[in-house]
Amino acid sequence: MRSGILDKDGRDTGIDPFMASFPHLLDVGIMGHCAHGLSGKCTLAGIQCYQSGGSLDRQNMSFADFKTIADQCEGKVHQFALGGRGDPDMHENFEEILAYSRSKGIVPNMTTSGYGLTGENAKIIAKYCGAAAVSWYRNDYTYKAIEMLVAAGVTVNVHYVLGDDSIDEAIEILKEGKLPDGVGRMIFLLFKPVGQGDYANVIPPGDPRIEMLFSLMDKPEVTKMVGYDSCCVPALVNNNKGIDPQSYDSCEGARFSAYISSDMKMTPCSFDRKETCAVSLRNSSIAQVWESAEFDQFRDKLRNACPDCGHKDICFGGCPITPEIVLCQNRQLILSGGMS
Repeated sequence: MRSGILDKDGRDTGIDPFMASFPHLLDVGIMGHCAHGLSGKCTLAGIQCYQSGGSLDRQNMSFADFKTIADQCEGKVHQFALGGRGDPDMHENFEEILAYSRSKGIVPNMTTSGYGLTGENAKIIAKYCGAAAVSWYRNDYTYKAIEMLVAAGVTVNVHYVLGDDSIDEAIEILKEGKLPDGVGRMIFLLFKPVGQGDYANVIPPGDPRIEMLFSLMDKPEVTKMVGYDSCCVPALVNNNKGIDPQSYDSCEGARFSAYISSDMKMTPCSFDRKETCAVSLRNSSIAQVWESAEFDQFRDKLRNACPDCGHKDICFGGCPITPEIVLCQNRQLILSGGMS
């Protein structure tokens, strides 16, 4: 829930603010490399790691660096989404990171492939995390991880990468209306062609399967079993009539959230793999980066997108990093130098 902009008499207008004075959520990439060396296994599972986890090898975020982030966020940030270039449960200071986050009043959540998840770490997740997500890798370790986390008492979601090669399966899952036992929701994450992502897996905006999938979410029984990332909002705006638009939250990058990499670079979104808007936290505070010219550059793309569209204030033109993924055939984006 987010309070709206107040009028001159101090009453809530119901209009959402464009941004917060400090991020409400931080995606913290505590992993600098994939502890499993999973590049080949990910490929076999049909997963194209956007962080290039199996091929790039950098140091994990130190516990000292994590503490400096949490210290700055106390009383301001509601949630840490732990991730990075690998499974956060493989971090050498995993329990210490979760415990320190909680000590600062910040709820840690995380996503794991489940490949190396242990019963001990499942209990640690249950103790400290608000929830955990298991990536939908369709392997035995996927189901085993779900069972392990559910048995430990963790609220579990499934993260499903929605691409050209997986949308048919997604439609069938929604038609059947059945999730793996114990799973709360299946969260659809729109595929982006970054890192090891192949452009061939981008869903074309005019694909008729888009309407088929997102119109299924009109059904109350389906609405209760799914969720979606903000990148899916343009598709929902154009193809769904049953969900209240006030429940949509479009791209939050540099508005309400940001990403911090294992080497302490802060950028509006973890998909900014070229780090075009990244600023190092070695010489700047989180508050300073939040107010930086780099972050304003990102916000301007959202502010200026689709000026003539009636849905502008709902979807802000979709993703400013990879415009080719935006599931809208009427998208316009004003950039310096013209339209694209």
